Amino acid sequence: MRLIPVDMTGVTVMVAQPPQPKMKDKKNGLIAVDTETSKPLMTVDVLFVGNGNAEVVTVTVIEDDISGELAMGTPVALTGLIARPWENEFNGQKRHGISFRASAVTSLAG
Repeated sequence: MRLIPVDMTGVTVMVAQPPQPKMKDKKNGLIAVDTETSKPLMTVDVLFVGNGNAEVVTVTVIEDDISGELAMGTPVALTGLIARPWENEFNGQKRHGISFRASAVTSLAG
């Protein structure tokens, strides 16, 4: 699977939704874990602002790699952000998109 590094030059990033556990199976309440470390994964919705555009994306990160208070509107740094294209088929319907993963999310607030 191809991993694409994301260039953060000239981009402002702030929290749109605070961290939430990433669910592997919502029906049974199973939280997703990192395949290498077995640590719980979290998702953080962030607002990217740059080049006159704004976009909200969901970023996955290991729970231990979130630092500082991440309330709505908090400016953050995303370390090691990568984009990963994905595609799957379920019940005959093809779906595709891009997922984002960071090695750390750090609050830049005072």
